[in-house]
Amino acid sequence: MARRSRGSSSIEKSNEKSDEAGDYVLPQHVVVAEDDAVLAMMIEDALHDAGIAEVEICASTKDAMRALSTRKPKLVIIDVHLADSDDGWAIAELVESMKPNAPRVIFSTGAPQDIPEQIAAMGPVLEKPYDAEELLAVVRQPRRTGLISRLRRVIR
Repeated sequence: MARRSRGSSSIEKSNEKSDEAGDYVLPQHVVVAEDDAVLAMMIEDALHDAGIAEVEICASTKDAMRALSTRKPKLVIIDVHLADSDDGWAIAELVESMKPNAPRVIFSTGAPQDIPEQIAAMGPVLEKPYDAEELLAVVRQPRRTGLISRLRRVIR
């Protein structure tokens, strides 16, 4: 598991960062479960370049589970076919269990049709190969929210 940060302590004081137009909010801590080192580096560089302070790369399901249980990121990018496990469902299920404030999930796979419907409903799916622009477009999309989540925000 590799954790690298960019930025100053002033960024660390803020949990999230919005763009100049205020259209979306970027998380400041992201966990990336990806065993392809080249793709993991591209993801890490793209996220740092977009302004995300801390990107934690996990090359195995075990490392991702440890990262999720240690600190709670705002976003998790999951390769659903990691070398040590042929499904990212265990990671996705752990994320789902963190509700009501579960991190946002983005799936990454070469075979999107293999993701079970109930798992795919948790977040957008990027089909490999993809580039940095595609990744960032998905990261910048608003989080899908259900009726209960929208009601909770109104009540607060």
